[in-house]
Amino acid sequence: MSASNNVPRPYQSYVYAYPHKTAYRPLGGDGRDRPALREVWAGEGKDALSLYAHIPFCEVRCGFCNLFTRIGAPDELTGRYLDALDRQATAVREALGDDGPVHFATAAFGGGTPTYLTAAELERLCDIAEKRMGADLRAVPLSVETSPATATADRLAVLTARGATRVSIGVQSFVDAEAKAAVRPQRRADVEAALRRIRDAGVPVLNIDLIYGIDGQTEHTWRASLDAALAWEPEELYLYPLYVRPLTGLGRLGDRSDAAWDTQRLRLYRAGRDHLLTHGYEQVSMRMFRRRGAPRQGPGDHACQTDGMIGLGCGARSYTSALHYSFDYAVEMREIRGIIETFTQADDFTRAEVGRRVDEDEARRRHLLQSLLQAEGMERAGYRERFGADAAEHFPAELERFAARGWLDEDAAPGRLKLTPEGLAYSDALGPELFSATVRAAMAAYELK
Repeated sequence: MSASNNVPRPYQSYVYAYPHKTAYRPLGGDGRDRPALREVWAGEGKDALSLYAHIPFCEVRCGFCNLFTRIGAPDELTGRYLDALDRQATAVREALGDDGPVHFATAAFGGGTPTYLTAAELERLCDIAEKRMGADLRAVPLSVETSPATATADRLAVLTARGATRVSIGVQSFVDAEAKAAVRPQRRADVEAALRRIRDAGVPVLNIDLIYGIDGQTEHTWRASLDAALAWEPEELYLYPLYVRPLTGLGRLGDRSDAAWDTQRLRLYRAGRDHLLTHGYEQVSMRMFRRRGAPRQGPGDHACQTDGMIGLGCGARSYTSALHYSFDYAVEMREIRGIIETFTQADDFTRAEVGRRVDEDEARRRHLLQSLLQAEGMERAGYRERFGADAAEHFPAELERFAARGWLDEDAAPGRLKLTPEGLAYSDALGPELFSATVRAAMAAYELK
């Protein structure tokens, strides 16, 4: 941290969920049984749930990737995985009970690469979501992740017919040399062909992921990738900073965490942000940009701060108001293969395996964090209604520190807590400062595997 202005380094942790999985631990310790899902979901609001299905397969593993995924699927593994997913969905839906309405407001298939599955297997995945879980995929926003190699016409046809409203494709760079530097084997010609197939399929929202901070990337090549993406007029664009994490392909080549790289990434972020803002896009968060006038494919009546999530698959999380849970987590390929194999052989999906209980303090932190990191900010009244006091009463030191750094917008509308453009730029430093001491300690004690 700089002694001159007390501003932390801008790229510390990509905060996409809180608490992070590295703070999870096996549940049911001290001789107690693992909590039954029926008890976990008893009394929870279930009328605006989010459904997420995790498919942990990819044709290759990029050098920067620390997601829960494996390369390939030998010995009919995808079929056995879907069998297990079917068993899990049946058990979970039974655990949700019928004491009140069970409604899914949004759905997503992620991974890994869901379109690693064949067209017939994608049909089965949709059947599991609809027939086992009761989600009406044609009536809610359905987002699906894909890759250039797997965005084939037959797969896309299945997804559009089953209600997909958004397809997100990880391109990362349209410059072949940069893709190679990120250990992502692809050719621009193949990327462009995949984008054409997605557009031909008629999916309402196309999202393109790009990465800045790749070795050898310059403002000129970054602009070239941005312009190549803009040529497809995507409804959404995500700009991700490159992180080099332990146990990943790039991580094995050495640590890249230095001030010069921070400076480069921040410069490229600002250049990319400004370029998109001048080309008809609005900023939704540090990473997300939406084309003005594009259809909104957000969660509808689902609010991530308050509503529950059902995660299916061995890499998925589930959220209730008091417990976040999943299966075991790993990054190293051998460990992941073992967890997937254990999942496919499991018969009992009636209990939560690994997770973290969320008390009132953690719920407040999560609400503030997930609201504040959005460009529109947080309504103070909504926070006060839920937690009985203003956020400034619960987090005086943090908010005073953010304001002193120029991260809070003093001209925001009355009753709204909102970040400045500089605050959004430092989202990956701001977010971790809202982590509790106990979560920090749990994350620090986690043994990577």
